[in-house]
Amino acid sequence: MRPTRHSVIKRDGEGRLHRSDTVTNGIPAPIRIVIADEQMPVRQNLRKFLEAERAVHILAEATNSSEALRLICQLQPDIVLLDLDLCRALETSLVPKPAARLIVMIDKLEKTCIVDAILRGAQAVVLKTAEPHVLLRTLRSVGNGQYWLESETIGILVETLRELSAKDNGSRSPRDYGLTPRELDIITRIASGCSNKEVSREFSISERTVKHHLTNIFDKVGVSTRLELALFAVNQQWTEESSSVAAS
Repeated sequence: MRPTRHSVIKRDGEGRLHRSDTVTNGIPAPIRIVIADEQMPVRQNLRKFLEAERAVHILAEATNSSEALRLICQLQPDIVLLDLDLCRALETSLVPKPAARLIVMIDKLEKTCIVDAILRGAQAVVLKTAEPHVLLRTLRSVGNGQYWLESETIGILVETLRELSAKDNGSRSPRDYGLTPRELDIITRIASGCSNKEVSREFSISERTVKHHLTNIFDKVGVSTRLELALFAVNQQWTEESSSVAAS
């Protein structure tokens, strides 16, 4: 027997509607998505793959921004999988912003497209030609409230933020966030792409201690993932050379 879904519509702290789904027998509810793309082959390929995944439930497809807007408001999906042009069109139409998370699909990894998508609210950016396992991993990560970018995409985004940061003189000091010298050291290593294990080895501390530091850092600067922390650090111009700032 198919498990029963119960949905409760609530408003979050910003007044936006949010759907809370559960399943009676404890099985997590599938991720509910709307696919929005003007190209029929793209929609067909996505549906062909995703329909075979029990963790995903396709609610509907949209071929243009007005149709996507109607479906998002009517169905309140967990995730909208859409191309960048439709994302741009929706940004000016959706007020207030929906609770649905956005995964933007692009034709190729171009700097302007990646940054544009992130600035317009995307929690993930993937190629339209991405392998099925990559797309599924993206959906799961975003479904859990995380940002998800492939390593090459992260590199492009970090490079762009560095360029922007060079022109921005309004960055705040690590002292403004109450960061310790050790915490700033860890931040700069994370922003450089180091793993917890590499940070542990460099500073001769346990991985558990690294995780403890990261938890404190997340609370102090207001981020929730390593990616957000890395981008935040780059945007604030917190480089390895700035580690001494927190100590002064």
